[in-house]
Amino acid sequence: MSKNILITGGAGFIGSNLSLALINKGYTVTVLDSMSEQIHGNDFKNSYLYNLIKKKVNFIKGDVRNRKDWLKALLGQQIIVHLAAETGTGQSMYEIEKYTEVNIKGTAILFDILANQESHGVEKIVIASSRSIYGEGKYECDKHGTVYPMERKEFNMLKGDFNVKCPICNSNVKLCATDENSKIHPSSIYGLTKQTQEDMCLIAGKSLGIPVVAFRYQNVYGPGQSLSNPYTGILSIFSTIIKNNNRINIFEDGDESRDFVFISDVIEATILGIEKNEANYNIYNVGSGNLTSVLRVAQSLIKEYGIDVGHSISGNFRIGDIRANYADLTKIKNELNFEPKISFKEGIKMFCEWVSEQEVKKDSYHRSFEEMKTKGLLK
Repeated sequence: MSKNILITGGAGFIGSNLSLALINKGYTVTVLDSMSEQIHGNDFKNSYLYNLIKKKVNFIKGDVRNRKDWLKALLGQQIIVHLAAETGTGQSMYEIEKYTEVNIKGTAILFDILANQESHGVEKIVIASSRSIYGEGKYECDKHGTVYPMERKEFNMLKGDFNVKCPICNSNVKLCATDENSKIHPSSIYGLTKQTQEDMCLIAGKSLGIPVVAFRYQNVYGPGQSLSNPYTGILSIFSTIIKNNNRINIFEDGDESRDFVFISDVIEATILGIEKNEANYNIYNVGSGNLTSVLRVAQSLIKEYGIDVGHSISGNFRIGDIRANYADLTKIKNELNFEPKISFKEGIKMFCEWVSEQEVKKDSYHRSFEEMKTKGLLK
C-alpha cells in the first residue's frame, strides 16, 4: 500500500534525491521547504534541486519555524522524514539564534502539534542527525586506552600542532572509528543543535508512541550538491573555486580528514530506516567507514577537472572544526543490512562529471572566509 511521506527540507540535496527514490517506490511525497537562497539562489524556480522534484511531489514553500506551515504539511501524512536544518558548522558559531530557531524550535513545534492533536496518522519519524554531535570522536591513548578528547587548543594550533590530545595526559592519540555508543560532546553550535534535535525526537517519540529513527550522517556528497553555498560541502566549495580558476587554500596541514559518503548510499540507508521495523527507536551512523584527507580531496578534484589551479597549505584553522572523524558501521550493517557501495574514487568521478555540466557559479568562498575572520572564528 502506498504511504504518504512528508519530507521537510525535501528540496535540498538529500531531500530531493530521497523524494525521487521514494516516488519510484510508490510513495506519495509532500515536501516542505523554505527554499533558502544560500542553497537555491535568488530565484528558487531556477534551482537545479527544485527542478528535480517539480510537479513530482506535493510542494509547500514554508518554514519549520511556522506552526501554520507544519499544520498544512502534516495533513494526511503517515511518515515524516525531518531533514530541514541549518547545516554550516562555521556559520553556526555566529548565527546562533538562527541555528537554534530552525534546528531546535522547528522540531519542537512538530512534536508540540503531535502531542496536542486529538488524532493524527503519523506512524514513524526519521530524523537527520549528524556526525558533528561526536565532537572529536573516539581515540586511543597508549597510556589510557579509549578516550574522547575535547576540542583542540587554540594555542597549539597557532603553533602548527593540529594533533588531537589525550584529555588525561595531553599526549597525541590515535583515531578510531566512532560507534554509536561513543561520547556525545559537540564542539560547534551546529553540533549542539543536532544533538538536542536528535534527543528531542527520541524522547518525544517514545512518549507519544511514535517510532523514531535517527541517522547520524557523515559528510554527504554527490551530484546535486549546492555549488553556490560557500559555508558547507567541501567538495562543492573546492569545485566552485577550481571552476573560477582560483587557487585552493587548504586549512591546517591538509591532513584533517572526513568520512565522505555518496548520496545514493545515504538514500539507501534512509529508506531502510523508513521501511524496516528493526530500525524503530534506534540510532545509526551512516557513512562510508573510510577516511579521506582534505588534501586528497583537493588533489582529486584538480585532477578530475584537469584545471591546475594549485593549492596552498596555509595553516589557517576554524574554531569549532574537528580534526578527523569516520564512522563505525557495525550496527547499521548488522541490523539493517546496509553496505555502502560507492567508493570515494568512483563517487568523486560521478560528482565531477555532474559539476562540469553545470553553469559555473560565482566563487563566494572568500566572502565567507573574511566573515569568519572578522568574527574571530578563523585563525
